[in-house]
Amino acid sequence: MKRIVWTINLSKSKFVMLIIVILILVIPIIVPIFAKGKRSEDVDIGESYQLSPNSIEFSKVKIKDDKLKIFLAKENKVVEMSLEEYLPGVVASEMPANFELEALKAQAVAARTFALAHLRSIGGAGCSKNSQADLCDTVHCQVFQSKESRTSLWPEEKKDEYWNKVLSAVKATEGEVLTYNGELVMNPQYFSTSGGKTEDAQTVFGFSAPYLKSVDSPGEEIATKYKETYEFTYSNLANTINKNYPKAKVTAANLHKQLEILEKSEAGTVTKLKMGNIVIAGKDFRTMLGLNSANFTISYNDNSVKIQCIGYGHGVGMSQWGANVMAQKGKDYRQILTHYYQGTRIEKIEK
Repeated sequence: MKRIVWTINLSKSKFVMLIIVILILVIPIIVPIFAKGKRSEDVDIGESYQLSPNSIEFSKVKIKDDKLKIFLAKENKVVEMSLEEYLPGVVASEMPANFELEALKAQAVAARTFALAHLRSIGGAGCSKNSQADLCDTVHCQVFQSKESRTSLWPEEKKDEYWNKVLSAVKATEGEVLTYNGELVMNPQYFSTSGGKTEDAQTVFGFSAPYLKSVDSPGEEIATKYKETYEFTYSNLANTINKNYPKAKVTAANLHKQLEILEKSEAGTVTKLKMGNIVIAGKDFRTMLGLNSANFTISYNDNSVKIQCIGYGHGVGMSQWGANVMAQKGKDYRQILTHYYQGTRIEKIEK
């Protein structure tokens, strides 16, 4: 076959321009490929995630300030609605409507507190996804769905019953929020399922809050996602680790020696994990593999690596399944909230 050689004669200025054009076209393609392994924490429905570094005196929280600006991510627009109009769409999206009414009330108070903690007009942090919004409608803040969207996912014969139940929970707790030492609770985190104990905020988020300490949360073995087992081939897991953490330099042949849990919290969260040449937090391992939680064990057999997770979510604050168990045992929403958010009070916003 005759070899064809292409020759290009360019002046210096034209050559420079060609290089610039190539860089403009290629860099946007290359950068996302290499950035892929450095994702921020993935979160699940049933988790409040975005943290607020601000503080707000409870006395400054007034009903007149309750107009929220919500960023609807899929529609890429910001809409305004009142706090009490917003809450049913959050409670219905964040907690199963077939849960006990007292658990739904606890969720309503936690969600109301979370919303006000991000209300810019009273000093809240707002949503980092949109500079004009207080909150977004995704798991980044709190999931919000319209009545039509949420009820479309419920059985036809349950739609009215479930929606009215959610409305009842919101109405029964109207204006009620969590406070601590005269200030609005700024980080009323919640999640789906614990492994029997909730986590300390310091362990998971790296900051200390007196109302986000580890507490017992028994009886959650009945939860739908209490326990989950993931199975990976040695080569697949090694490749995933090296892709996300190139400095780990693990191999499929030696993975059973290179992957080791070094430290766990009292509640079961993996705090330190050795991966070849590096040590990472269990929450980062969870993010990388899309695990239900950072409370996991690792086992090996001839053909695969098994990772068994206990619980679902980050583990900090109120466990929603734990709240439902408490409600089933006769506890009311106030008892549920003060159990999971130690030292807090439930106060009503003045009109």
